[in-house]
Amino acid sequence: MGEVVIRARDLRMRYGTKDVLTGVDLDLRAGEVVCLLGPNGAGKTTTIEILEGFRIRSAGEVEVLGQDPATASEDWRARTGVVLQSWRDHPRWTPRRLLTQLGEYYRPYATPDRQRPHDIDDLLETVGLSQLADQKINTLSGGQRRRLDVAIGIVGRPELLFLDEPTAGFDPQARREFHELIRRLSQVDRTTILLTTHDLDEAERLATRVLVLAGGRIVADDTVSGLADRVEGETEVRWRQGGTAHTERVPDGTAFVRELFARSGEEVHDLEVRRSSLEDAYLALVQQHEAGHEDAAARLFSATTAEVEP
Repeated sequence: MGEVVIRARDLRMRYGTKDVLTGVDLDLRAGEVVCLLGPNGAGKTTTIEILEGFRIRSAGEVEVLGQDPATASEDWRARTGVVLQSWRDHPRWTPRRLLTQLGEYYRPYATPDRQRPHDIDDLLETVGLSQLADQKINTLSGGQRRRLDVAIGIVGRPELLFLDEPTAGFDPQARREFHELIRRLSQVDRTTILLTTHDLDEAERLATRVLVLAGGRIVADDTVSGLADRVEGETEVRWRQGGTAHTERVPDGTAFVRELFARSGEEVHDLEVRRSSLEDAYLALVQQHEAGHEDAAARLFSATTAEVEP
């Protein structure tokens, strides 16, 4: 396990009389790609903004890259990258000009281990904007503009990258290319990544670990497969036999299929074995919490947290 990059204890946030975060505890380690999931209004964006230093928390302890984000230095800021849900900047600039201008901010913070900024031509190619590099930003489509948002977030080769709904507005091809970019940032540039998304398939593809935020606190913390196994251990088996469709939920899909073929007097067609997905686990957790079963959620959190401790 790498060093701790983000550490939060009893993180709380209140807006007026409303408690949005009621005691968030979390750790992120170097090189992880961690996805923060939760229903609308759960406090995902608030959590991200506190960790970025854009919002002052009501209470709790937070340390990001060794500093408190609320009082962090300019050097600290240069080590982080942010992709917000939306940006407002110079629409008449071109992507090349904007990224070149922003990149100059990071140049004094280059180190032998991490050269800053990115080569602008390479960066434009990485995010798929090479052909649009000299076109006015206000002429870009929504998906193209989102690619530029990602380029803005990584132009300084961040050690830690925050992504808030990064693929909103992406078409399937752009989303696939973005996923490859995230893997490259994590594996090649050794970037630690914390992202929020409503796309559970995206989380399942990208995340080395998943945090579920509900009721103002983290109710689960585990790998994708570990979370799915813990919350819902059954496997769904579907098949057709004798012209009739069948569906069974069983603890052991492999054993059931083996027995099905052994005892079957007729041919089995259209066999499909579906294990529980991250979506199944996530929905079960949120529904459990919303139904008031906080003790069960707490037991799950305790168990999953224990597995990811070093």
